[in-house]
Amino acid sequence: MKKLEFLILGKNEPILEILLRLVNADEDWHAVGFSDEETAKDYFKQNLLDIVLLSSGIEAESEKDIQYFFKAEQPEIEIIEHYGGGSGLLKCEILEALERRRKRKLSEKQA
Repeated sequence: MKKLEFLILGKNEPILEILLRLVNADEDWHAVGFSDEETAKDYFKQNLLDIVLLSSGIEAESEKDIQYFFKAEQPEIEIIEHYGGGSGLLKCEILEALERRRKRKLSEKQA
């Protein structure tokens, strides 16, 4: 089974490190992290990803721009805005995003 690929973007380096550790703890998931939007965009353009996880420290206007960019480049990407709440909440948010994706693909097949 192919690992799910994540891009994590956040300005708070200690939190970014924690998120990377939590996501990469799942053997079926692989995450890379960035604190710079332009570097994240460059990586995104070069790689097919499953989930983008946005974390703390990103300005509101910049967050809107980056979400638009990600959706324009890869419309099927799931974007999660995670701003705290612990590892249990993070896992639930990821599982919900994966379920939305599964349902969307199922409905596309039926159409």
